[in-house]
Parts: sequence; structure tokens; C-alpha cells
Amino acid sequence: MAVRVQSEPFDPGEELSRFGQDRTDIGAVVSFTGLVRDDDGTLDRMEIEHYPGMTEKAIATIVDEASQRWSLTDCLVIHRHGPLAPGEVIMMVATAAKHRVAAFQAAEFLMDFLKSRAPFWKKEFQSDGSTDWVDAKVDDEDALKRWSD
Repeated sequence: MAVRVQSEPFDPGEELSRFGQDRTDIGAVVSFTGLVRDDDGTLDRMEIEHYPGMTEKAIATIVDEASQRWSLTDCLVIHRHGPLAPGEVIMMVATAAKHRVAAFQAAEFLMDFLKSRAPFWKKEFQSDGSTDWVDAKVDDEDALKRWSD
């Protein structure tokens, strides 16, 4: 299980190729790659802030919970911080398990909780000079409800 919070770009394809490499006990690998989205062509950049140490610990806690719910063989979470241009890779989640259902469900669980509970602060800078903090979305909070026991 690995959690990385970094400013440097990464290649999701290379990360996925290394993930689970040389293991024979994995039957399924599921991955998700998030990109900086520009809905209307006006986004200049997004800046992501975090609190070093606290953010990694919070993500590790989410990964631990996923590992307790599903029998994961491995897990990788990479999240970037700093300024990011539209189209850049912002994060990646990969899960490995003996069976696909566990890998898929764990990946969805991680995505839902990373989106709403990982302590990142996102600010959008528009091409006209205006800025806005990205608020939490109701849909993201609703997505968490399916995981409550």
C-alpha cells in the first residue's frame, strides 16, 4: 500500500505498469486517473494546497479502511499539489485484489472518500483574472452514503 502526495507530474501508465508487477496473487487491477477539467474553456489553472503530513495521514486512514472492507492485495494513491493546468493529471488510484469485485468496489470507495475527505484545498484561476475556491459538492457527499454501514 502506497500513498504519495507530490507536486511533480507522473505518468499513470508507468505507475500502473509497476503496480503489482512481479506478483502472481493478483487477479484484478482497477485504476482511476483524475484530470484537471476545464468545463467552459476559461480555466487558466487550478492550485491545490495541502497540509504536509496531515494529508498523507488522512489518505492512509482511508486506504486502511478500504483494506479492512475488501481483501486488497495492493493499493496505490498518488495526488498532486501545486499549480496544475487543464488536462494535467491530478491524481491516481489503483487497487489490486484476487477478484474484480473487490478491486472495483475498493477503487470506488477510495475515490468517493478522497474527493470528500482528503484535506486538499482547490482554487481555480480563470483566464480573466478571477479566482474561486472549489466548494464541496452535494453529489460528492451523497456518494459517501452508499458506504455507510
